Amino acid sequence: MSDLYAQLISVFLGFFAIMNPLANTAAFAALVGDKSKAEQVKIAAKALIITFFVILSFSLLGKAIFHLFGITIDALRITGGILVFIVGYHMLSGYGSKLHSAEGDDETDLAVSPLAVPLLAGPGTIATAMNYSASGGVAGILITVSVFAVLCLITFICFIFSAKILAVIGQSGLSIVTRLMGLILAVIGTQMFISGVAAFVSTMS
Repeated sequence: MSDLYAQLISVFLGFFAIMNPLANTAAFAALVGDKSKAEQVKIAAKALIITFFVILSFSLLGKAIFHLFGITIDALRITGGILVFIVGYHMLSGYGSKLHSAEGDDETDLAVSPLAVPLLAGPGTIATAMNYSASGGVAGILITVSVFAVLCLITFICFIFSAKILAVIGQSGLSIVTRLMGLILAVIGTQMFISGVAAFVSTMS
């Protein structure tokens, strides 16, 4: 039983460090700060539902999916890094990214990208899920999925409370948060890109 608790704690801490719900709450606030609370709740719910099913899919079928399409985690890191950098660049400039500024179903676009993928269900989260689920058989898959579901719930609660934070800091505060998060996202994107390229180069040498 103690081994089970230790594994649960290990998986939770691993996911928490990779997914970083506290930092992503600030990113969520910067991305959807101009929307109503109802829209923010809708975006948060969609983003985390999508995130959960993405991680569930890779936990169950990760190796088969990568083998089927002939792709690697390194390629995912490089592509995800580019996307996150573009979003961060536009936010750093004080504008919403054109990647998620379409009219109409804007909240759907935001929920899918950049929130669900690649910010929440990014290469690191996918790699972590595949590692935990592959190393423990059926029990490993159950623990991985269950722990990640709990983390999604925690992140959802953090996202909902982000609206109250926005109400306190106002428009000027939102502008500052947007630019700061843009810088952070740009750096994260660059780091993801560098990690992917470095890993790829090391496999070639």
